[in-house]
Amino acid sequence: MPEKRIPRWVGIALLLVIATTFGSNHIAARVAFEHGANVTTAVAMRSAGTALFVLVLLLAARVPLRLARATRGRAVVIGVLLAVQSYCIYSAVALIPVALALLAFNTFPMLLALMSWAAGGERPAARAIVAMPVALGGLSLALDVWGKGGDIAGRWAEIGTGVGWATGAAVSFAASLFYIGHWLKDMDGRLRTFWTLSVTAVVTLAVGGLARDFVLPASGTGWAALALLTVFYGAAITALFVLLPRLGAVNNAMVLNFEPIAVLALAWVVLGQSVTPLQIFGAFVVVGAIMALGAGRR
Repeated sequence: MPEKRIPRWVGIALLLVIATTFGSNHIAARVAFEHGANVTTAVAMRSAGTALFVLVLLLAARVPLRLARATRGRAVVIGVLLAVQSYCIYSAVALIPVALALLAFNTFPMLLALMSWAAGGERPAARAIVAMPVALGGLSLALDVWGKGGDIAGRWAEIGTGVGWATGAAVSFAASLFYIGHWLKDMDGRLRTFWTLSVTAVVTLAVGGLARDFVLPASGTGWAALALLTVFYGAAITALFVLLPRLGAVNNAMVLNFEPIAVLALAWVVLGQSVTPLQIFGAFVVVGAIMALGAGRR
């Protein structure tokens, strides 16, 4: 018997909570970095912790874990892409304000649309063609790329590396979503999450071990933040794959674009990171454009 669908207003409220929880994971990561942990440690902790949690759920539900050889190979490719994405976004969070890192990262829907088109998919709708430059314009305001007095070079020297990492995260995440849609779309969401995050954990542990790049927190606060980022991410990703199948509206997932807005408030309260009113306006322009893009893809 199919599960009863959740009323749309309840689903939207829950997705807002999930988006905020995803954002909380990045806030916790920044706290962990400020107390001695490094990016490699955070990525390994998050991916391994989440993979183990999902494994427990799969075993409890008696879901078979074996995959066909070809499917395993594809899951490995996607897992490597997610490892790159995780490392890039945490590197961005460590260098620039968290909300700005996530705004740059959240351009991935535009990149995914362009990748799909380049691969012979459907041409982006007129709504998407308008939304993309509007989102980029909003992003330039949110990042304040013009700097004070038009000092673009000075501003870019301040945020350029972090924005570069966030852009790398967007590209690798868009690629992983593209290949998931082509290779693993019929796989159980829990099984897909387990396999891809397990690969991410193995790759991160192997590379970090060979490079001796693991740095542990230097305080109890850092350890608590490292634990919290794992809990927040694991809870959010698990709730997401449980909730989305029970929602009545296909495009409810757009609500997750609330994450950068939630992070603006969280970063101000927890980290003391603030932005100007013009940057806040730019953030809302970005989120609105991306939601318009999602609404146009039916």
